[in-house]
Amino acid sequence: MKRLPDWRKSLTILVALFAFSMLSFGQSSIDKKTLVTIGNEDVSVGEFMRVYEKNNNMANDESTEAITEYLDLYVNFKLKVTEAEELQMDTLPSFIKELKGYRAQLAKPYFIDESVNEALLQEAYERKLSDIRASHILIMVDANATPEDTLRAYNEIVKVREEIIAGKDFAEAAVEYSDDPSAKDRESIPNQQRFRPGNKGDLGYFTVFNMVYPFENAAYNTAVGEVSQPVRTQYGYHLLKVSDKKEALGTAQVAHIFIPIEMEASDEEVQQAEEKINNIYAKIIEGMSYEDAVVAYSEDKGSAKNKGQLSKFTCNRVVPQFVLAAQALEIGEISEPVRTLYGFHIIKLISIERPGTFEEESPKLKERLAKDQRSHKSEEAVVQQIKVDNKLKIYEKGKLAVFAAIDSTVLQKKFVTDSVTGMMKPIMKIGHAKFTQNDFVKYVGIKQRIQENIDKDVYLQGLFDEFIDENCLAYMDDHLEEMYPEFDDLMQEYHDGILLFNLTDEKVWTKAVKDTVGLEKYFNDHRADYMWGERVDATIYHIRDKKDVELVSIIIKENENDGDIAQIFDRDSIRTVRIIPDTFEKGDDKYIDQVEWTTGNLQEIESDVEDRVTFVKIRKVRKPVAKQLDESRGLVTADYQTYLEEQWVKELKSKYPVVINEEVLTAMLAEKASK
Repeated sequence: MKRLPDWRKSLTILVALFAFSMLSFGQSSIDKKTLVTIGNEDVSVGEFMRVYEKNNNMANDESTEAITEYLDLYVNFKLKVTEAEELQMDTLPSFIKELKGYRAQLAKPYFIDESVNEALLQEAYERKLSDIRASHILIMVDANATPEDTLRAYNEIVKVREEIIAGKDFAEAAVEYSDDPSAKDRESIPNQQRFRPGNKGDLGYFTVFNMVYPFENAAYNTAVGEVSQPVRTQYGYHLLKVSDKKEALGTAQVAHIFIPIEMEASDEEVQQAEEKINNIYAKIIEGMSYEDAVVAYSEDKGSAKNKGQLSKFTCNRVVPQFVLAAQALEIGEISEPVRTLYGFHIIKLISIERPGTFEEESPKLKERLAKDQRSHKSEEAVVQQIKVDNKLKIYEKGKLAVFAAIDSTVLQKKFVTDSVTGMMKPIMKIGHAKFTQNDFVKYVGIKQRIQENIDKDVYLQGLFDEFIDENCLAYMDDHLEEMYPEFDDLMQEYHDGILLFNLTDEKVWTKAVKDTVGLEKYFNDHRADYMWGERVDATIYHIRDKKDVELVSIIIKENENDGDIAQIFDRDSIRTVRIIPDTFEKGDDKYIDQVEWTTGNLQEIESDVEDRVTFVKIRKVRKPVAKQLDESRGLVTADYQTYLEEQWVKELKSKYPVVINEEVLTAMLAEKASK
């Protein structure tokens, strides 16, 4: 049996906790004085107390006894780590790989700006509480367009906005200028496509995460009735006009009765459809059930099979008229006829789920944030801070020269890095690290991808921005221990902890399991420590139905063998009794502990919390006897491990002498006692 040390059990928990807290400790006048020397290593008061206070933070115990006890444990810990280092276990590939894995986990909090994440979470929740209806005009321009093309698109959208501000109708401007094809009517083509009216820029209702983040930002930051400033997304430049902002619909489910109207229907056909839906509504008002009306009249045959029910939807999944109708209804209420692009509907609200509290919504919002483009804002904030803290410098002349040296084959993913030689001038500097033109050339060779409709220098600038960010993050990762002493301390703890586990496993835990000869000798030398206490052979009978108690009692009294008793219960169809025969010690079972341990004793115990009766029958009282090894192997193995560890520590203290500076220890304890 292998016992895991507390360090190993707590490793994952430590990683999680470290993401949320950093510990700091008060300074002392004796912090730098040597408290203990282990072999050739001096341990200062400050180093010891830092470890003590961190590992005893929850107990908050700084008594003399607690500190001296911990000092003994700490010395033993350091002895084992010293031995592991002497054996060069920290140079093994398996150790290096494991420590590297933990470092990657522990470093994550330093590359996350929690304040940004919390702000994004709060923003997402507040936006989830409301739905926006907006129209837009799009002037398309590729995200990787040249500065000239980008400026051209920007000037065009500014001109459109000026016309709207001067009085031009936004919907008319959308039809005239927008590159979003849904704004304009789609003309019918015989045998190919039907006529479809354009939306004139109207996008209907939407909420958080339904639009790309810059567009969403503009929508939620523009007042109802106002026109936004130009907004850049990956699609181009937009103007937005917000027409409504209302309490969030949430998730709704409705049923409907549907009378369709063709897109090119005549006024007479529309009038006929309207008259029909009004007549259906009148029948419902007069007493016809909604479900019967669905079956009899709805022309949506798919939903009619399910009492008119449609799938659950959010505000961005249906036309605005459905959103407004659903929000105006109570559960089970039926709307008046509603006109949409597709025809007439009579809507019944089946269910509606409004947004919950911040605490209720946070887990799902965090999942959405992690997948959304805004999730990069936290890393962007960190990168920006790295640039400021470490004085990022870009060498523009060197950058432009290397851009010129890289030819257009890079756009076809055919650029050969060896075609550019002799470019060793600096291109960027972060902290003490410099990167040359050749470093960027190699980066381009690795990162190049086939590109279409993009200027070469624009593409290279994008790669250069990535080159800067990656090197900034790598620089910080390489210098975390220097920048953050608490991270250096934690990495040392993990370094020592892994060594401790690996060597203790070899010297104690696994050895105790595999060393069968040593285990048996230890058992024989300590047989008196492994004794059975007084025990009883007994049977417990749990009866779930009190009406069977009298009959069960008679059967138990008249029969000694549990097998015979079980057969009688089966023959007489008594299904309410559970039979538990076993050998028990004190403390094994609460019912056994309640009765007198006398051979032949049969006692009834009635529960005071449930409708159940229990009988206990004592069959035989066993006197204390020595246990066999197989009966106590787990306990013996654990004790043998303790013995092996004690002997090992003695050997280590002989190999690495331990000298405690009693004067410093006394001063440290006195200082702690005075606080």
